[in-house]
Amino acid sequence: MSQLNRRDLLATTLAAVSFPSISLSERATEIMWEDLIPPGVPYAEIIGEGELDEASDYWRPIYDDNGAKVNDLLDGAYIRMPGYIIPLEMTSEGVTEFVLVPYVGACIHTPPPPANQLVFVHSKEPWPDTDLWAAVWVSGRMSTESLSTEVADTGYSLVADHMELYEWE
Repeated sequence: MSQLNRRDLLATTLAAVSFPSISLSERATEIMWEDLIPPGVPYAEIIGEGELDEASDYWRPIYDDNGAKVNDLLDGAYIRMPGYIIPLEMTSEGVTEFVLVPYVGACIHTPPPPANQLVFVHSKEPWPDTDLWAAVWVSGRMSTESLSTEVADTGYSLVADHMELYEWE
């Protein structure tokens, strides 16, 4: 293993400051939905009881405190995760803000999952509205910031710098 001399170290440091996107090409950690639940909280304990609104024929879940607990280890992490898009903000170029959900129809055809199973996403590049029902991979910086949206309360926020279609294997 070779060592850097002072001149090489200075040049590398200057390049990192001058071209941060090159030096910070961080690899995203791939996570799945169960990783959003804090360690030690069983998945079965995030779903609470519910009540049926017979007039509207709608089941409304009631989540206990475990449904709002987030995994603090993900705060600030650069991650990549799959999911489905529930659009919130759209432009003529596509979706710019959305809730990432774990399954098709969440928040639309079914009651929303608990907050710790929903991610509010702001995408730097609009996602084409022609692919809204497709599963996607979203990469970006995760935050444990809770938000209340028109479709559900989310336990996480993410600034997406890359999105792609999910390829089934």
